[in-house]
Amino acid sequence: MTPTSFRRAGALALAVSFICAVPLAAAQQPAAPDDPVAQLVGQLDLEKYKATIKSLTRFGDRRQGTARNRQALDWIEAQLKSYGCTNTARLQYQFTEPAVRGKPAVQAGGGAGGPPGQGGSTLFGRRAPTGVNTDPMLQPDERLRALNAEQTPQGTSLRENVYCTKVGATHPEEMYIVSAHMDGIGFGEAANDDGSGTALVMELARIFSAPGVETGRSIRFVLWNNEETGLNGAAAYVAQRQHLQGVESPAGSGKYPEPKWLGMIQHDMMLFDHGMPVPKLDAAGKPVLDAKGQPVYTAPREQRAEADVNIEYQAQSKQADGSARLAWAFRAANDKYATHYPAAVGFHMTNTDSTPFMDLVPSISLRENERGQQIGAGWNPHWHQPTDLYANYSDKDFLLGLNAAQTTLAGVAQLAGVRVQKKQAEK
Repeated sequence: MTPTSFRRAGALALAVSFICAVPLAAAQQPAAPDDPVAQLVGQLDLEKYKATIKSLTRFGDRRQGTARNRQALDWIEAQLKSYGCTNTARLQYQFTEPAVRGKPAVQAGGGAGGPPGQGGSTLFGRRAPTGVNTDPMLQPDERLRALNAEQTPQGTSLRENVYCTKVGATHPEEMYIVSAHMDGIGFGEAANDDGSGTALVMELARIFSAPGVETGRSIRFVLWNNEETGLNGAAAYVAQRQHLQGVESPAGSGKYPEPKWLGMIQHDMMLFDHGMPVPKLDAAGKPVLDAKGQPVYTAPREQRAEADVNIEYQAQSKQADGSARLAWAFRAANDKYATHYPAAVGFHMTNTDSTPFMDLVPSISLRENERGQQIGAGWNPHWHQPTDLYANYSDKDFLLGLNAAQTTLAGVAQLAGVRVQKKQAEK
């Protein structure tokens, strides 16, 4: 057995039998009436979640370096403050356009089932093409085309991440990071990628920041910039702040500008799990063929009944064991508190803002599909396309995102040690 396969096997075995802060047995028990986690999960609302996504689409695709990106950052920060998450801040960094992407943190895999996918995965079954739309004229909506007209300026200029912190009552020196990226590309509205993840994090910030809600440990809600250019916003945060963890400043103040990282929970596109691409049919019901005479595949129209929230960690990371425990704790939280869609755990986390953290702290990513094996095989036709529009998703799609929010809220609430005062619980 190679060192890599040994690590994967060890991580998977540990995931089945571990004991952590959230016992798996808890998933088998219904929530008690006075359970504070259930009380908070019950405050998640589909219409509020949809409204937050809709508001984000007012800024178009929120391409990094543009005025619409900066306006979205200002709006997000104002919303966080209005929720009561007033401990807001911005992390500034310099970014150079055109972007130069480094080598992927984990090389492609591949196995007997098909060609290699990203993150060490294998591409099984039917596949549809993927790519990034760079042509504004493919956006038929003239209003949206005008909104997205400004492109990223060339050269080096300032970028920002915005975040706010729920300070822990008993352990303010430790925290969980709950995050998503707020920038998008493709000349659409970036409603799913990543309005759905951004809205999820904002909704959790709203609920955890409400009066009467207390956590033992801190929670930081972060909206990253420059994800689409190579995870630059998250990488800048790690570079600037990893050495500040757990440092009391000023000494004796009881304040910790950068609490010690206990776990990193990233969210990306959350809405679309319609399943493996199917043959595209013409008006006569016959398969459409491409120029080479091969079948053209496209996604099914409706959200599939067996859609799930994908929780991924990276088995090749230095924190693989802790990340596996964190992933399975979230799976247990989903079993107990999610209302419509289950969760699945995978070990090929890739191309997401948790990547810069994964060798430093247990890190997981929540998505609508596995990033390498499924999204990389064309399971979402709106990915980075002009069709990533709010109007192109149904309530079944939005409900998948809400179930991901239920999963993360429950998982973080348990790990951070949430308490809810009686008056808040009665609301």
